[in-house]
Amino acid sequence: MENGDSNAAAPPPPLPPPNPDSIKLNVGGKLFETTASTLRSAGPDSLLSALSSRAAQDPNPIFIDRDPDVFSVILSLLRTDRLPSTALRFSKHDLADEAIYYGVDSRLRSAMSPPPLAGIDASVVATIRPASDGFPSALFAHPDGSVWIAHGGQISSYDWNLSHSATIRTHFDDVTSIHRVWPEIAAAGSESAAGLHFYDFSSGLHVGAAHWNDPTDPRIYKAWVTAVADSPGSVYAAFECPHRENCILEVDKSTLQIASVLGRQPGSSTKHMAAGKLAWLPEMGLLAGSAVMCGAFGYSGYIRLWDARSGKVVWETSEPGSGRSSRYGDSFADVDADADSSRLFKVCSKSGDLGMADLRKLGDDPWVYLREKNPGMGNTASDGGTSVLRCYQGQVFVGREGDLEVWSRAAAAGACDGEGGAGEEGMYRRNYVNRAEAAAAAEKAAESERGVIRRMDGGGNRLFVSREGVEGVEVWESSRFAVVVPAL
Repeated sequence: MENGDSNAAAPPPPLPPPNPDSIKLNVGGKLFETTASTLRSAGPDSLLSALSSRAAQDPNPIFIDRDPDVFSVILSLLRTDRLPSTALRFSKHDLADEAIYYGVDSRLRSAMSPPPLAGIDASVVATIRPASDGFPSALFAHPDGSVWIAHGGQISSYDWNLSHSATIRTHFDDVTSIHRVWPEIAAAGSESAAGLHFYDFSSGLHVGAAHWNDPTDPRIYKAWVTAVADSPGSVYAAFECPHRENCILEVDKSTLQIASVLGRQPGSSTKHMAAGKLAWLPEMGLLAGSAVMCGAFGYSGYIRLWDARSGKVVWETSEPGSGRSSRYGDSFADVDADADSSRLFKVCSKSGDLGMADLRKLGDDPWVYLREKNPGMGNTASDGGTSVLRCYQGQVFVGREGDLEVWSRAAAAGACDGEGGAGEEGMYRRNYVNRAEAAAAAEKAAESERGVIRRMDGGGNRLFVSREGVEGVEVWESSRFAVVVPAL
């Protein structure tokens, strides 16, 4: 009896008590079970959070007339804060539509956003092609990863998911400058027609304009825009009129009315021509402007900084120059300001070398020329005349003809950045962007087909690139799985 008792089957373990937080949903005929806390994690303003309160009072599954397969992806995102592999079965547009319906679009955006942009690991992941007049004439990228593209007399907006949002027709035949001054308001200008015009993407309407006029000077008429930038409260636009007189207008964002006129000058010489590039430096409260011209004797241009409050020039330089490191005869082909590091960068027109100046220590000759730290690059820095420069996320991107390269700050600090650069905070290393050394020759031969890089802008964790004579805008992103090691 004792042996029989010992061999008797043990009673089954008791079932776990029902989870009082459990909620059942019927989505498109498929039953899902989750918890109220998972649904509430979607956010207080979301549909799912509202359903969690309703489901707690009703034991029957709540029916939702939506696609159950896409809902399973949304539910997995709420549970793990990551997208499951099954998300690859659906287009980004389908996922975004469902996320908006459930009120979790911000969570989806965070999960789908690319990793921080590392130039040496970036590659083209998409090409945005506007439906008509597909050759970009200007572009502007937003910090959320969206982009506005001017093509012909139209401007098309693409959201963070690179989906087309809207297209508006402007007053211009060819838009050459655009800037996002409010979430839905674009400032646009053209070098072939007068005025800075404002357009509302939400309504497609023209909502304002700013024209440079001077009642005391009849020569000032039909002035066109050559560059646009903005600060938190103002829009700055460089204007030029047929008489070659030029200035920078400050336009109040709240009223779209002209607030002041900066830096008026005659454009009869290179030192006084209209600015072709403007940048706002928020930490310093300065407006940076530059101009460059290519003539029979090479490149020439200027860089100028204005105090936004006083409207006065606080520093300027012109090239060709005559300083120890200004490299007489090797003027810059392009220049850009990095507001985050308070530095100016320029690329020389003849040598292709990259020069850097600390905005906090400007003087007569502030330039430090970065040395080549990557022996694998070889002597490829020559001929910078067709170069385009863009500073973004602590990196300097340089488009040379059809090639794209990046200068990145190395981890080492306290070293010399270049000639006479002792005391700089770190070193920059130069690498190709998405170009293996073994394929360099083949890439070089295909340059004519790829097109010369003409415009670059960074937004979110993306770099947007357009090329001369090529339809569409390239979207560059870094891989989530790459291990980025700067070349030594």
